[in-house]
Amino acid sequence: MGVDASGGHTRVLIVGSGPAGYTAAVYAARAGLEPVVIAGLVSGGQLMITTDVENYPGFPEGITGPDVMERFQKQAERFGTTVIAEDATEIDLSKRPFRVRTDSGVFTGDCLILATGASARWMGLESEERLQNRGVSACATCDGALFRDKPMAVVGGGDTAMEEALFLTRFATRVTVVHRRGELRASKIMQQRALDSEKIDFAWNSVVEEVLGDDSVSGVTLRNVLTGDRSELAVEAVFVAIGHQPNTELLAGQLDLDEAGYIATDGTSTRTSVEGVFACGDVMDPVYRQAVTAAGSGCMSAIDAERWLAEAGVA
Repeated sequence: MGVDASGGHTRVLIVGSGPAGYTAAVYAARAGLEPVVIAGLVSGGQLMITTDVENYPGFPEGITGPDVMERFQKQAERFGTTVIAEDATEIDLSKRPFRVRTDSGVFTGDCLILATGASARWMGLESEERLQNRGVSACATCDGALFRDKPMAVVGGGDTAMEEALFLTRFATRVTVVHRRGELRASKIMQQRALDSEKIDFAWNSVVEEVLGDDSVSGVTLRNVLTGDRSELAVEAVFVAIGHQPNTELLAGQLDLDEAGYIATDGTSTRTSVEGVFACGDVMDPVYRQAVTAAGSGCMSAIDAERWLAEAGVA
């Protein structure tokens, strides 16, 4: 095949190296398609900033995010996947073979699987970044149970924030929703569920100015945006729920995206609006955003790609 860091051609080119990308690679490699994964300088997706993974099947004692992603990569490589540890700087879907450029070379593929993921939107605080995985998280489903019987805060006012807050009431002593406005943006039904919960309080017209704590979260400093008054709220976990941004910057104008920028796929398949291009994982999933669902869609994309290559007479 002759693919190395300087470039080359393959039948299946995969951009992204989280659970979706590596699962696609495992399936494509086992089908004899010798996939190439443009993994990025920092591979592994959002699990690389997740300390403890306790909800991925097969690990009853839990495993760290980086450890599970290392296993994903080794499994993909075992079956013949070539992993390129560079960021994609340009993706060209205008003709086949499709082209992906990195700083070191140009890679082409008869078909392309996009697994570029989505990034959580953060508040942009130094203290927030310092305490990530030490009480600051963007995923209640992933990390809520780690703070059982502790007071928690959720930052945001949309449906996701309400879903996170309601989910956390299973574990928290109290959940305080911090919202910069005086009313929620969430749908009426989600608002009502949160407002009716005896375990949820609201800090209205407020923003987090600082996350407090040395080695772990001990509280937050809040500022009322109307009065300027500051106060401290004692919590041991902060869940930021102000949205996710799908990583589709390199794809703008080249294939169909939904209103939020996620890649649109055809029905229950992973096919995109460009023939021969498939999408899997968080870049096409604004709903579930879990490692296990990303891996599942990675499997689907590899099967879809294999069948397309056979029909096109390439495989």
